[in-house]
Amino acid sequence: MWIPVLCLLAVAAADQPKTNAADDMLNEVFKQHLEEQFAQHPLGATRQGDHRFDHLLDDVSPAARAKWPKRIAATLEKLRAIDVKSLSRGSQIDYEIFVNHLTYQLWASENVKPFEQDPRTYNEYISESVFSLLTQSTQPKAVNIRNSIARMGQIPQVVAAAKASLKHPPRAVLETAITQNRGSILFYERGIYAAAGESAQLSLLRPAAEPVVVALKEYQSFLEKELLARADGDWRIGKEKFARKLEFELDAGISADEVLAEAQVEFDRVRRDMYVLARQMWGQLFPKQPLPPDDVPGRAETIRAVLAQLGKRHSKPDELLKDARDSVGQIKSFISQHDILRLPEPDRCQVIEMPEFQRGNSVAYLSPAPPLDPQAASLYAVSPPPKEWEAARANSLLEEYNQYMLQILTIHEAYPGHYVQLEYSNRHPSLIRRILSSGTFAEGWAVYTEQMMLDQGYGQTDPALRMNQLKFYLRAVANAILDHNMHCTQMTDDEALSFLVNEAFQSDGEARLKIVRAKQTSCQLSTYFVGRMAFYRLRQTIQREQGKEFDLGRYHEAVLANGTLPVKYLPELTRERLKSPR
Repeated sequence: MWIPVLCLLAVAAADQPKTNAADDMLNEVFKQHLEEQFAQHPLGATRQGDHRFDHLLDDVSPAARAKWPKRIAATLEKLRAIDVKSLSRGSQIDYEIFVNHLTYQLWASENVKPFEQDPRTYNEYISESVFSLLTQSTQPKAVNIRNSIARMGQIPQVVAAAKASLKHPPRAVLETAITQNRGSILFYERGIYAAAGESAQLSLLRPAAEPVVVALKEYQSFLEKELLARADGDWRIGKEKFARKLEFELDAGISADEVLAEAQVEFDRVRRDMYVLARQMWGQLFPKQPLPPDDVPGRAETIRAVLAQLGKRHSKPDELLKDARDSVGQIKSFISQHDILRLPEPDRCQVIEMPEFQRGNSVAYLSPAPPLDPQAASLYAVSPPPKEWEAARANSLLEEYNQYMLQILTIHEAYPGHYVQLEYSNRHPSLIRRILSSGTFAEGWAVYTEQMMLDQGYGQTDPALRMNQLKFYLRAVANAILDHNMHCTQMTDDEALSFLVNEAFQSDGEARLKIVRAKQTSCQLSTYFVGRMAFYRLRQTIQREQGKEFDLGRYHEAVLANGTLPVKYLPELTRERLKSPR
């Protein structure tokens, strides 16, 4: 059954608090914006849960893309007609979020050109567009297969647009796109049938997939031979653009220089905590060896040795996914027993093996249920070491994501991290907040929960678990430093590798992946640290204010009740929410 998005929005609006004329005008402008946005960007509509356009793919040709900024500018003009002072406080916040989003899009259209410089952009249309229909859509399976077939027929146009648009991409970005496209070929050769499952229409997929495989193999040749030969683009965006983009991306009221200065202070603090813990564990792990000297190199040696010893307790390559699944039960049980917050019911989170076309620079991700299709599944995807990796490389990854780190990863990605937070977010009455979510909020909450869970007793105060949590958090702090230095200075790969391995205690393999990621993104790596600090400070402040009346579960639910919005609004809105019963 096809439901127009305006009907979906009308249903959502039924849950909205009472509004005034200015609020209604803002909501109407946003609804119209979504109508135009979804018609122009069918994949974006699918991601948000509007299934009317599931049979279409975006026109990403240069001519079509040239029209996109004009529509955004027109929407901004409509917003300027609204009397902001007449808006309710909640709608004033929504207005500011909407304006920042549109202004950022216009700025990015001039200063960030992914369709010309980032071939990974096209991979989303090539593979995710079909995979998401077959794995997350709540439409009937027959409808999803029919729409998948229709989209597959449009993939050659996406490939043609890529060939016409990509000129001089950065080599580091192109190399990941090449790997991901190989995964796309494998997906259409065999993975698509597993994703579709048992269906009477399964026989229709093969004749639709075969031409896609041919087109993608030709595209692979283009990427590896023609485009790689001219992949000399600069991945650094420079200090000025970085600072401006960070303001848009974080929307946290903090400058790029302030983020760096704060991260450097926190980096030193976390290393001190790690040394205290490592020194306490030394005698048990190395009973016949003297503790290294208590100086700068000795402290680093102590931390590194303890982490290496703990890393030996890890999964086998073919059991990493199973072990991630097994970690879910004990974590959920702890959350319920200790009233960390109320978990979503029913639980729609599925732990899956990451598709090969999405691998490249992370071991796990959470793909949440779309805001307009909140009954859909959320996917916690884990990537085991590729079978073609040599044993030493695979073992390095498994040591990094050992039995302790895997639990921290599940806390971050799923419970009570991303999955739980985004399920709460999908309940918020504001459509603007549900659609225009803040990455700083999402990542900050996930990082905050890692320490919070252990502080409340998860893991029975096991120092090995705490040591890995501190290492994982140090990674978040290092992300912000690396993000700034890679794009605002002439930091070399060797300097970045030395920083991550020698100072942040990361494995060589993990560090190299992070360097690639830093080149392929800018500002996103800063969201983890900035968001976590916002949540941490808010917790300390409100707990001091409330004293003995402070209730952790109630506080967490009050924080999550506001939607996934910029963290600068959290103090005001959380205090207001705490005035109401839980």
